[in-house]
Amino acid sequence: MSSSDEDFSLVVMSPSQPAEDSLEGIKASIMKFKKQHEQLLRDQKELAASRDDLRGSAQQFRLRSEKLTLSLKEDKNSNKEVIAKEKAKLTSLKEQEAELMKQIQKVDDDLNEEKAEYDILKQQTDVFRAVPEKKVVFMGSTGNEGDALFEMKPRIVYPMEGGTALITFEEEVVAKKILDMPKHEVNLGGECKITVEAKPVHLIVPKLVEIESEVCPRRILISNLPKMDTEPLLMKLEIHFSKTKHGGGEVDDREFLPDSGTVVLTFLRKDIARELTEREYHEVTLQSGKKNHRVRVTPFLSGQITNLKTKMSVCPRTVLLTGIPTIMERETLQDLLEIHFQKNCNGGGEITAFLYNPLGENTTALFKGVSENKGGQEEA
Repeated sequence: MSSSDEDFSLVVMSPSQPAEDSLEGIKASIMKFKKQHEQLLRDQKELAASRDDLRGSAQQFRLRSEKLTLSLKEDKNSNKEVIAKEKAKLTSLKEQEAELMKQIQKVDDDLNEEKAEYDILKQQTDVFRAVPEKKVVFMGSTGNEGDALFEMKPRIVYPMEGGTALITFEEEVVAKKILDMPKHEVNLGGECKITVEAKPVHLIVPKLVEIESEVCPRRILISNLPKMDTEPLLMKLEIHFSKTKHGGGEVDDREFLPDSGTVVLTFLRKDIARELTEREYHEVTLQSGKKNHRVRVTPFLSGQITNLKTKMSVCPRTVLLTGIPTIMERETLQDLLEIHFQKNCNGGGEITAFLYNPLGENTTALFKGVSENKGGQEEA
């Protein structure tokens, strides 16, 4: 038989397996499908259980998520409140810091003022300590509290021209009479006569002097010294205060002040003077064979004139004679002039000082104690 005439399949049946279209086969298929159905039901139940478990887990996760979301929201709100409180604290601290800075600045300003006042008081103390001890009698006038007033007696150097003379009379009225007669004929003996002119003496005197003083860092003032020759005294003091065991150092300069009887020593280093003045009193060997002498060391004040007011003052007792020719010896001519102006008949009177300067020579007169009101003076 050919394949084109009829299709057929050959099924080889196992002797133990019934044919599908047989009753036995149909039963076997039913049993098979039944088992499969049961398996599917079991699988379906397991899937349903798994689905329920997953749904429960999802529900739990959803609840936990909602709880966490709520917690995060609460934390966020709480953090906002904390941040707001911290910001408020920070703002308060900044305000407190600013206030403290103002207080610190005020304290610094007060300290600077106190320091400036302390420096001024210390400088005044140093100035007061720098004045050597000396007994004085107050004969001036008092002023306002805090004013430091000193009465000075000026020493004025007056340069004289050649051919002039200065006469100081004992009484002012005599000087006035001489000035009222500007031309004076002086008889020098025999037929020798000269004519001189009398003029008032004008001096520029200080009316107000303001001095700013400060302590010199390299100088000391030594007082309470015995009376002895100047050079040996300076040598002994320099030797003593140049030794380091006495707190001294190398001396750069030394000077004796005759007006006050004190000595000024200048050191090369600046720190020596302060250490010596802080100790103040020192035992110094000044004379051989005698015990040590106790001297006082104080700061040296250097002053600078900050304000000077002057006025023109006329000497009431002194007269300037001009036009004196050189016709004889200086002493002789001076004596003749002095004799002439002592005589009452010539309008003169008692003379306390007379100074003659011939032509071609230079002479200076020293006026002492010229006061603003009285005008008293002496010539040297």
